[in-house]
Parts: sequence; C-alpha cells; structure tokens
Amino acid sequence: MTKQFASVADLEEKTVSFSQLSEHCWAFTAEGDPNTGVIIGDDSVMIIDATATPVMAEDVVRQIREITDKPIKYVTLSHYHAVRVLGASGYKEHGLEQIIASQDTYDLIVERGQQDMDSEIGRFPRLFRSVESIPGLTWPTLTFKNEMTLMMGGLEVKILQVGRGHTKGDTVVWVPSERVLFSGDLVECDAACYTGDAYLSDWPQTLDNIVAMEPQIVIPGRGPALDTPEKVKEGLAYTRAFVSTLYQSAQKAVAQNLDLKDTMALTREAMDPEFGHVYIYEHCLPFDVTRAHDEASGIRDPQIWTAERDQEMWHGLQQQQPE
Repeated sequence: MTKQFASVADLEEKTVSFSQLSEHCWAFTAEGDPNTGVIIGDDSVMIIDATATPVMAEDVVRQIREITDKPIKYVTLSHYHAVRVLGASGYKEHGLEQIIASQDTYDLIVERGQQDMDSEIGRFPRLFRSVESIPGLTWPTLTFKNEMTLMMGGLEVKILQVGRGHTKGDTVVWVPSERVLFSGDLVECDAACYTGDAYLSDWPQTLDNIVAMEPQIVIPGRGPALDTPEKVKEGLAYTRAFVSTLYQSAQKAVAQNLDLKDTMALTREAMDPEFGHVYIYEHCLPFDVTRAHDEASGIRDPQIWTAERDQEMWHGLQQQQPE
C-alpha cells in the first residue's frame, strides 16, 4: 500500500477549544491544526493568524462574539503560509481595518505567494474546505521592519521579528503587561515543525531570543497553549530538539554524500522514536528532510514549493514512508 500524499487522507474534524489565557489574550486551538490567537483590547480585537478560508474564519468570529462585540480591527500574520492567511477576508464584515505583516513576509508573497497557495491547497483538503470562498492571495495593508507597537486602547501590543526560523518573515505578537507571546510556528507543541521554508541554522538562536523575553504564556503555532512557565520551557525545548535533530541528521548525511532517500532513512532513525507520534509528523517529514538536506548542502534560501514539486518530492521519497 502506498501512503497517500501529504494530508489528503486527514478528513477527521478536530475538537476546537477557545480558552482565555490572560485578561486580554485567548487561544483558538484544534488538536494540532493551525492555531489562531485573539487579543481583546479596550476598543478592538486583534486576530493572530487568520485560518485557511473565510468560511473557517467565521468559526473564530462566532467564538469571539460570545465574549465581545468590539470590532475586529486587526489581523496580524505570523508568517505567510496559505493555511494561516487565506481566511483574512472573512473578517472584513466585522470591522477589519489592517492586515499587518513584516516586510519580509510581504516580499515572500510577491516571490512565491501564488505557488504556496496552490501547493498548500493540494496538501490540506480538510483545512481548505469551502476553498471557493477564498478571493485570492492575502495582501498586508500595513508592513513593518523589525518591530512595531500598537495601542489597543490602553493595552500595548508589540509586533516583533525576533529572528528567522520557520520562514524569513517570522513575526511574534507580544503583550508585555501580561507576558503573553503568540509565537506562530516558531514554537510548536505536540506537533511536528514544518521546515520546508525554514532557516534551520538560525532557528535555535531565535528560540534563545524568545527565551530572553521571559514569556509566561506562549500560544504556539500548533498544539495546546503553553499556559505556565514550565510548559513554556518544555515547548521551547521540544521545538529546539526537533529542528536541531533534523538539521544535524541532514548535516551528517551530506557529510557522507548521501542522497535524499538515504538522508530520509538516516533522519528517521534519529527522529522517529522521539517525534513519530506527534501531529502531522508524517505530513511534514518529507518536506522537512528535503529542506534540511538543501540547507546542509549550502542552499541558504528555501526553494519555492509548487504543487508539481510537492508531488515529485513525495513520490521520490515514497519508499521511505512507513506503511
């Protein structure tokens, strides 16, 4: 039997949780699906990561409207992957004024936004249900370099680039008065790190930069909210172990002149025992190993994933996929 491509067989609906983490911060999570953060300020609401489709965004809106009728003025993109951004238009009827992203993220949309959209829709059919509701690419209306500060009434919200890891545009949202960090996919919990567009050699230092902020609560890109300092420490350590083990395996493989298939086999020996059980591991690993092998081989910037490249890579590594 051949394992089906990416997550096309993942059709089971997830149980959604909408939990309050501090006075102003909430997390919309769903058993390893991409998380959405919510900040309810004095005069408005911010969404961090916008879901895959406008129809799915309405699920978030319904939860918010049980708590507040304040306008949802801001959508902040932690990075640009279609599964996290193409639902942004679903907030237009609820007061949306600005879609905020780093300039690096904007540049990625220009360079590869359409290819990313086409690629991810093929990978995640369940998350892209009602795909016909997507009006096109999500374009930021407000960009920044390094950092910006936004006042939501009396609540200070900082939007920061603390380093590259998951993508070159990675952005975190920080509520300093409550020490809450929305990390995007720079931090994961109980889920694989997708590294197909990553800077693996930069990622550990970026995690160090997050540690230095001393967050008490972190909403990761996937998995449950890390709602105590102990859980934050564990989540950061988990993410560091995942990306470091992956990249070290690729470096070892390249040093031995192994091809991509043999690199996959070597990487599985190192990673399967510790990470093989987590959410979307089998989905991510072929993309992860491909990028890790590229970076270890000296290809500094991630190559563009297209729907065609996805399929070619997947089938090329198929013999290394467990039944």
